[in-house]
Amino acid sequence: MPKNTSIKSVLIIGSGPIVIGQACEFDYSGSQAARSLREEGIEVVLINSNPATIMTDPISADHVYLLPLEKKYIAEILEKHKAMGRPIDAVLPTMGGQTALNLAIDCDKAGIWKKYEVDIIGVDIKAIETTEDREKFRLKMLELGVNVCKGRTARSFLEGKEIAQEIGFPLVIRPSFTLGGTGGGFVEKEEDFDKALNYGLHASPVHEVLVEQSVMGWKEYELELLRDSKGNFIIICSIENFDPMGVHTGDSITVAPAMTLPDTLYQQMRDLSIKMMNGIGKFAGGCNVQFSVNPADDKIIAIEINPRVSRSSALASKATGYPIAKIAAKMAIGYDLDELINPITGSTSAFFEPSIDYVIVKVPRWNFDKFKGADRSLGLQMKSVGEAMGIGRNFQEALQKACQSLEIRRNGLGADGRELRDQEAIKHSLQHPSWDRLFHIYDAFKIGLSFKTIQNLTKIDAWFLKQIEELIELEHEIEKFDLEDLPKELLLTAKQKGYADRQIAHLIGTKESKVYDRRKALGINRVYKCVDTCAAEFEAKTPYYYSTFNTSQEFPDNESVVSDRKKVIVLGSGPNRIGQGIEFDYSCVHGVLAAKEAGYETIMVNCNPETVSTDPDISDKLYFEPVFWEHVFDIIEHEKPEGVIVQLGGQTALKMAEKLEKYGVKIIGTDFHSLDWAEDRGRFSSLLEELGIPYPKFGTVRTSDAAVELSRTLGFPLLVRPSYVLGGQSMKIVINEKEMEQHVVKILQDIPDNNILLDHFLEGALEAEADAICDGEDAYIIGVMEHIEPAGIHSGDSHAALPPFDLTADEIRQIEEHTRKIALAMNVKGLINVQFAVKDGVVYVIEANPRASRTVPFICKAYQEPYVNYATKLMLGDKKVKDFNFKPVKEGWAIKIPVFSFNKFPNVNKELGPEMKSTGEAIYFIKDLEDEFFQKIYGERNLYLSR
Repeated sequence: MPKNTSIKSVLIIGSGPIVIGQACEFDYSGSQAARSLREEGIEVVLINSNPATIMTDPISADHVYLLPLEKKYIAEILEKHKAMGRPIDAVLPTMGGQTALNLAIDCDKAGIWKKYEVDIIGVDIKAIETTEDREKFRLKMLELGVNVCKGRTARSFLEGKEIAQEIGFPLVIRPSFTLGGTGGGFVEKEEDFDKALNYGLHASPVHEVLVEQSVMGWKEYELELLRDSKGNFIIICSIENFDPMGVHTGDSITVAPAMTLPDTLYQQMRDLSIKMMNGIGKFAGGCNVQFSVNPADDKIIAIEINPRVSRSSALASKATGYPIAKIAAKMAIGYDLDELINPITGSTSAFFEPSIDYVIVKVPRWNFDKFKGADRSLGLQMKSVGEAMGIGRNFQEALQKACQSLEIRRNGLGADGRELRDQEAIKHSLQHPSWDRLFHIYDAFKIGLSFKTIQNLTKIDAWFLKQIEELIELEHEIEKFDLEDLPKELLLTAKQKGYADRQIAHLIGTKESKVYDRRKALGINRVYKCVDTCAAEFEAKTPYYYSTFNTSQEFPDNESVVSDRKKVIVLGSGPNRIGQGIEFDYSCVHGVLAAKEAGYETIMVNCNPETVSTDPDISDKLYFEPVFWEHVFDIIEHEKPEGVIVQLGGQTALKMAEKLEKYGVKIIGTDFHSLDWAEDRGRFSSLLEELGIPYPKFGTVRTSDAAVELSRTLGFPLLVRPSYVLGGQSMKIVINEKEMEQHVVKILQDIPDNNILLDHFLEGALEAEADAICDGEDAYIIGVMEHIEPAGIHSGDSHAALPPFDLTADEIRQIEEHTRKIALAMNVKGLINVQFAVKDGVVYVIEANPRASRTVPFICKAYQEPYVNYATKLMLGDKKVKDFNFKPVKEGWAIKIPVFSFNKFPNVNKELGPEMKSTGEAIYFIKDLEDEFFQKIYGERNLYLSR
């Protein structure tokens, strides 16, 4: 069926602030869908309250509404467009996760779509209800002849107890209509059931839970499908969970394509998924189906089906290079698969199933250290805050690359001196999965636990365990040699299995640089392969690459051809975590687009499958590689760029600056000397002193004895923190010597050989921050924000008002003056964020960050100006501050609202302090300070202040 020409305008509903269970993958899918619809000449209207996304940028849609995701605002938008004489014809709710789907259902029930004659496209409301309502799903599957777990839905506590008695333990509780498995869990014993049932009933918005038999320990698979209105189906990708059933798929290590799935079972799953998708409704769009397989008899049961794009579809898109959201959006407006072109080849049909000749491994990224007392065990409720993806020629290479991408101070799966050796602790970890179980499987083989014991405890498929065991065997072989006599074949094998030079150096007791020199001398070099979705059957047009070490004649050459254009590399921010999220992806994307405008070939390096920056059509070339020194340096050696931009990728990219400087690679914009100035507290304070800028008294120590000595000079309360960290990691306010000593010892255990900073804490101060752009000669302040909470709560966890609401004109003048002075003195070229404490009319500087900050996208959205674009052109020397005609739209106030995911950690106090805990943010506009919302948060500003 060709395009539906009656659709002239489409409303896309976003997913709101980032929370655990719903993250940047929906920024990626929403942005891609918006671009896809605009290509068709359709007017795109977008509602989302998240200011940190590309989706809510003017480049994505014709009309962007930064409003709360509520029915009344949807009605207001529909009314406004009707009054403009350009009514909205259709709504696409499948690109904004569970939030968008739930809102679409609410609007449908309230008759809003009907009133404004808006068609729901890309999904069928009945299909959503069938898949989200656990009882309807169960009955529909039985009707279709698809096996499901034995169970029933309970709508009351009493009913739940009766069902449990009927089925027997162990059981699973799954609440209806929740996100990321919220409220769900396994119940092994009868005595734990009452509490779990109560929790599940309360977590479900409709107070229903499915009580069913447990299939813990079975294997878990997912299929990602697309179907058009003709009923054409394609399977984009099969995904296998490394972890067996019992761990939420968002917290599981996943592998594509499925590694241990026999073709007979795959064909059965394929048939079942088509039957299931047809059974729930005849809509065109994307769908994700999850299955479980009993390893004892290969019995397949259906776990769930999601009739929308999901976290898995973002992963499948990046794994195959097939742009699922783009194609799904075109199918939503009427196109069929055989009418669309495959964007990878640019010539063949989109009606094809990708075949991949490489392996993808996704490893989640957690942040348990932010939630003191949190239950770190993994189960049905998702707890990870981000993920990294590795691409390799084999499972081992992809797995090691994913581990190198995590940024948890590991150099791969192991071989870095950080192994656990306590047998009992390892066994406990194998049986009770937590974030580090993968590393403990490696440790278990290393200390000699038997294969059978490891498999019995983990229930992980023997094939995966064998792959890890092989790595240990290889390491034992390598350890027999010195660098000089290490055979070339053995070194090549290690590189092909994903070992970093520094891991090999650790195994043979030498330096990373020496291993690098040796492999170069032996001609063992990285080559770059194209992610082409069609196993080289057709020529791929997408410049999307991963690295490997090949020797076979089948794949001898680099598929990444280096052009003679002037080029620039932008380093991404790696996996999301608390303290470094989607806002840096926003900055990277704008940096790439600005560099393109300035005439550069743009090269993006990143390893986060959820982001817009890793969409192959954003930069001229995408290297899906760990933002890890060895990988980055090899790309630089291959591409020979004019320089590297490190300011836009948060602390991840910034940490590369020293190495880049050492190896003579040009840093575009602010140089290493100035970047380090901000991190080196001693040098920075000397600079403030020279400039006559007040700052809290401070000192630097490396031992607890020195800390006690210094505290007597500085006086309590003190802010104690390690240097060179992000998101206030390990930052704490202490009020006496005992507390201080305990915290200093803890920091030294977690981050040995680090400087520890002690600042006198200004109690009762207000906190403010400013962002500016600078060309080394002029600085322009893009925004000054006042925090609504007092100093002591991390800036990422504070509500912030733009512009300030009760700072005096003189205090604002001091803030602006200090910011300009610091930016110019540090020779900043690009962006800088400065944080202040204001007490008794004096403005003290707390810290300066000469890079993109969390607040930059917020200011860009509030003032409707592309400051990251401007800043990138300043970094490149393409423009000066005076070349820009600044016209910020300043009406009322914009409030930055931090959003937390405490519901995932019920035992954790909701207290806030210097260490950041929020997972996302929203923006809210007010006309005046009498606004009810503002009055409420202002009244509660001291409520959660803790240490």
